[in-house]
Amino acid sequence: MSALSQIPSRASSPGPQAGPEAGSAVRAGRGGGPGGGPARARRFPRPDFWSGAGLPGLVFVVAAFVVPMAVVVVKSLTDPSPANYSAIFTSPLYQRSVVDTLQMALVVTVLCLLIGYPYAYAMARSGTAMRTFLMVALMLAFWTSLLVRTYAWQIVLNDTGLVNTALRDWLGLTSAPIHMIRTPFAVYVGMVHILLPYAVLALFAQLRSIDPDVERAAQVMGARPWRVFARVTLPLSLPGAVAGGVLVFVLALGFYITPQLLGGARQVYVGQAIMQQIEQFLKPGVGAAMAVLLFVAVLAVLGLAARFVGLGRILGVGMGRRR
Repeated sequence: MSALSQIPSRASSPGPQAGPEAGSAVRAGRGGGPGGGPARARRFPRPDFWSGAGLPGLVFVVAAFVVPMAVVVVKSLTDPSPANYSAIFTSPLYQRSVVDTLQMALVVTVLCLLIGYPYAYAMARSGTAMRTFLMVALMLAFWTSLLVRTYAWQIVLNDTGLVNTALRDWLGLTSAPIHMIRTPFAVYVGMVHILLPYAVLALFAQLRSIDPDVERAAQVMGARPWRVFARVTLPLSLPGAVAGGVLVFVLALGFYITPQLLGGARQVYVGQAIMQQIEQFLKPGVGAAMAVLLFVAVLAVLGLAARFVGLGRILGVGMGRRR
């Protein structure tokens, strides 16, 4: 007889040593009702959505989102005509704006995931004190105004700012200031700083839901730390990476303040182009059409994520129970 066959099963029924009380407890647990019969589940009335708390929320969503979006769609088709869309698709300026926006959103998303994953991993695997410190440091970004943070990067990255001063005066690496403000580099830096917390929180929630026993089991089986990460931790954390990436990408598509203050005149992103059409060129119909196309692009990104990863899995990030 092998050694494994001598190990008692946890799910086995109580033996004679357990006494009649244990057997009665097991029978009571199985039956649950008087006389060992099946217990009837207590049924509660199903809440009515239309008469409960769901109706005010639905009214708010319709009033704050559906109605304004419908107005924008109607505006794009009637001011002055549906030719607004053909003007967008045939204009090289609009096409360049779309390409620059997609490129910016993609670069910012990749940088947020590359920077955010180690940070989220450190938060998930550290002790309570260090985790609290890292979380507070991360949340400082949410507690500071977006406009204030963008102006702060203007001060840091300009020709007489902290970065150029350090490179020229402290380190002696340059003899003249490096022009960083009003460039795509400045936009990337500011956007990553603003959107990084969204990626970190999504990754942290997913990493915390991973059972540590799975990683320990791989180590016991002889896997090295890098192999445990590549074969166990990384695949299990992919839903968090996808959720964070989708969230960052969608938010970056419609950003206006940071590209406007840190970017240059050569890169006009979609958010800036919409504002120009409405305020400078007095073409609200074209601006509305660009807003509709931006909304369709966001829906397309969410649809692709739902198709290849599963929207329910993305929305369920962090809902797993840590053991």
